[in-house]
Amino acid sequence: MHIGCELQMVNLSDKLRIPESQWFFDKIKITQHNHFGLLTVIDNAITGLEEDAVEMQARFRGSCFGHFLRMHREMKFSGGIVHWLLLRELHHDGPTDEMRFMLGNQSVRFSREEFCLITGLKFGAIPDTDVYDAVENGIHQRYFEGRDMVRFCELQARIQQAHWHNPIDAVKLCLLLMVNCILIGLDERESVPIWQLRLVDNLDAFNAFPWGSHVYKTSIFWFKKTLHSKKNRYHIYGFAYALLVSLSNLRTTNNYLLNLFVPTNQNYIFIGYVVGFCF
Repeated sequence: MHIGCELQMVNLSDKLRIPESQWFFDKIKITQHNHFGLLTVIDNAITGLEEDAVEMQARFRGSCFGHFLRMHREMKFSGGIVHWLLLRELHHDGPTDEMRFMLGNQSVRFSREEFCLITGLKFGAIPDTDVYDAVENGIHQRYFEGRDMVRFCELQARIQQAHWHNPIDAVKLCLLLMVNCILIGLDERESVPIWQLRLVDNLDAFNAFPWGSHVYKTSIFWFKKTLHSKKNRYHIYGFAYALLVSLSNLRTTNNYLLNLFVPTNQNYIFIGYVVGFCF
């Protein structure tokens, strides 16, 4: 861990976005929206393909999100720790898509590098998503009549109905469910982006897309915005579990997905203390 010498003499409390005098802890309730229960929906959809199940399981596990099926399904979310952390956000001169937190007398970074280490998702420049053309008789047309608005509750219902024109369609719809409802945590009343319904018909292109950049961009937006209202009950979207990590598991595993894939106890520590950098 590197601590920049130029900041050792700075009083970090002067850099707090929310002064300590305005911190609030009474009856805090944070609702996070990473719907990990949907992993079971994905499991059931793929394993229910009978004679095609083994092949489609391999296709999903080999996809850009396949490793998330190995997530520990009983992970606990600690809203109190996340709230404690967000209160300690600092003003900083680094990139605008990063965050700094005051932990003890150190300024600790949370950036795309830490996010990449936790999630194992691909990063890169996000392409123009308007260039994806509608696919003739693609999944958008076959399962949703090509409608402009397809809600995630409809997507989930279609997956659970398990009536497929082609077994690979189960993999495609489950990938859309994974990125939007599990990783980003969108509400079931939200709509599936049309560009994703088009992109997923080309699985090679879908898997090559920089989903890490996409999920991180959404996550950091919500992490920065969450406490602006200063309410003691609030929602947090994006992959909020990226702010929680188990120190003991980090010391005993070389898995690039860290503690997301092994059972954890209730002792969490911010990722920056372990693999982040201090400035």
